[in-house]
Amino acid sequence: MDIRNRMQKLLTAINQGVYEKDTELGLSLLAALAGESVLLLGPPGVAKSMVARRLKAAFKEAKAFEYLMSRFSTPDEIFGPISINRLKEFDKYERAVEGYLPTASVVFLDEIWKAGPAIQNSLLTAINEKIYRNGDSEIKLPLKLLIAASNELPAHGEGLEALWDRFLLRIICTCVQDEDTFHSMLLDDNDKEIIVPAELQISEEEYVEWRKQIGQIAVPTDILQYITNVRRQLKRLPLDDEDTARSIYVSDRRWKNIVQLLKASAFINGRTEVNSADLLPLYHCLWNEADECAPIHQLVLRELFTSCLEDMEEITESIKADIRISRVRQALKDFKNNTSPKNDLEITDYFYYHIEEHGTGHTYIFAVDYLALKEQKRENSPRQALIYPDPLNPGRSIIRCYPGTGPSSVPQQRVNLYREGTEFLLIDGVRYPMTQKKKGAKSVSAANKEPQIFDNTPRITTRDYRNELNQLSQRLLSLTNTLCTDNIFVPQADKELVSRFSDEVRKKLRNVEIEEEKLQFNLQQYGGTDQKEV
Repeated sequence: MDIRNRMQKLLTAINQGVYEKDTELGLSLLAALAGESVLLLGPPGVAKSMVARRLKAAFKEAKAFEYLMSRFSTPDEIFGPISINRLKEFDKYERAVEGYLPTASVVFLDEIWKAGPAIQNSLLTAINEKIYRNGDSEIKLPLKLLIAASNELPAHGEGLEALWDRFLLRIICTCVQDEDTFHSMLLDDNDKEIIVPAELQISEEEYVEWRKQIGQIAVPTDILQYITNVRRQLKRLPLDDEDTARSIYVSDRRWKNIVQLLKASAFINGRTEVNSADLLPLYHCLWNEADECAPIHQLVLRELFTSCLEDMEEITESIKADIRISRVRQALKDFKNNTSPKNDLEITDYFYYHIEEHGTGHTYIFAVDYLALKEQKRENSPRQALIYPDPLNPGRSIIRCYPGTGPSSVPQQRVNLYREGTEFLLIDGVRYPMTQKKKGAKSVSAANKEPQIFDNTPRITTRDYRNELNQLSQRLLSLTNTLCTDNIFVPQADKELVSRFSDEVRKKLRNVEIEEEKLQFNLQQYGGTDQKEV
């Protein structure tokens, strides 16, 4: 069978009789194949030691070492006692390591932070370089996986930072959450040791060969860009319970080890290069404090959809711009064809008329709104409008007629509007002159000529928005399917999060599709757009 299918069966086998520990077991197996170490953080009695015992069964003829640390633990208890014979006969200070950590394939160290400095210093080399110095010689350790456990994070200022940094995967363990699963656990009386079929277990030869092949897995440019984006955002990570952002430190060594973990994930899942599905467990590698877990989890997930969201935003802005242009152009056409008054107003920035003496000469009104205003008569009601600062042009104010409220992000002033011909605007009963075209400019009354404002208005784009949105929808569907199916180490809870986030993005996409439908309606309502105008 292929490696992916075999590892799925192996994970099923070592999960027997263990409840809601699929994340811990799956990521621990991944860490072992990547040559990394795991820290399990959680209260007593949540099966942390069980994870290490089950991982031993994943390897053929594997030896295990397990120890509960205390502040009184000595290196003899971890690395073996001093060999009296070697000391007497050869005058060499060496340890009898058989049966201790230096000869184990899978190691479990409980209450890791209670270990003394002598043990910690030896562990640094054992975890990172997989070697142990015994006397005047170095022992190449058969260590495949070291799992440490604690119910607390390392205390600050006690020199534990280097050891903490060595644990690439940091997994928070909890009690059983689902009530049905909890009941099943209570009624399970089977305490027998599990038996993993030999054809599923990983031999030493396979392990060595797989590690070589993992090193040959490719890392595409888009994956490197994703890592860069996450790394940049970790420098200012907003937390839910804090007003200010926090800078999350991740060492260069950890980033390098993270890439190895991604390669191992791709290899086990039967691929020759890393893809987006391998990135989902990344949040287990990045946090330093417990309150950072949820925000980093959201960051890792959200960044996977960034490309789709950015393309969606660009399409949305383009559609809205075309909607505005279509309305302005049609209003100006209607104004010319139906009323045909003399219009000598100067157009500014395609959309605006200038009001000369209001707001020290920095006030503008949308042309389509001005042309739609009624002439002042006693029986007419004024048109309500808003004056607000132009967000794109500091110092400029815009008058816009809204049916309700205006943009909520800027201060607003409500006014009543009339106009007098195309020369004056009445704002709350005060008359202000409008800027006229310069002498010599083309007159709208010239025969068979379009108004200047129409000539200067931007053209509607020829993009096929509907096709672009369909392609974006397919990309979103493909990404969601990849994230939920391409990685056997992604737990069901993470798959559900992916699906929920994808649904949120799909709702936003539907809103964009509605905007596109509005644009099509405008074009149909106004009789379409002539080819010469596009």
